[in-house]
Amino acid sequence: MTGTKGAMTSARLAESMLELIQRNGYSGTGLNTVVEHSGAPKGSLYFHFPQGKEALGEKAVELAAARFGSLVADSALESGSASGSASASATPGEVVRRVIDTLAGMLTDSDFQLGCPVSVVTLEMGARSERLRDACANAFESWIGPVAEYLVAHGRPRPDARATATAVVSMVEGAVIVSRAQRSTEPLRCAARALAVLLDEGDKGDEGTEASA
Repeated sequence: MTGTKGAMTSARLAESMLELIQRNGYSGTGLNTVVEHSGAPKGSLYFHFPQGKEALGEKAVELAAARFGSLVADSALESGSASGSASASATPGEVVRRVIDTLAGMLTDSDFQLGCPVSVVTLEMGARSERLRDACANAFESWIGPVAEYLVAHGRPRPDARATATAVVSMVEGAVIVSRAQRSTEPLRCAARALAVLLDEGDKGDEGTEASA
């Protein structure tokens, strides 16, 4: 029971850190605020995160990475639910469009206050903390890798799939930042349209090449 209670407290602290980074940035989030926001007992933060704010920030980045990864996976499954197989019916462009729809909804629901915590931490701390830079690099890789594998499953050569997946993640991340700055989802919508062409037209080109061969 003690272990479960401790895990729940640690999770609450990480969740609060994540939410506060999204709203206030990493530098604007103090540890006392995290404790107050989480409702965790005083003194619990250094018990669970004895290395302090960077350790808690690292955990928050890992949590954000896992959630976005689940969003991509769920979007692929939902897009392919009609046939019971995501790879059989959902084009890569459709999956990305569904992901972007969800992100656009999150932005508007938060009045454009919530951004991607991974990009926030990267911009603020990438040059100052190797630990946090590594955490952010690992988070981006955790998104690029599965997208690349999805593209490979749709017939893309592996090197091309990797390059395209990197472009997809980079474009979506950039579009979120621009959307927040402009207080409009239009940059995200533009990214969705451009990525649909990049992904689905590329698939058609691959199919045409295979057919002619």
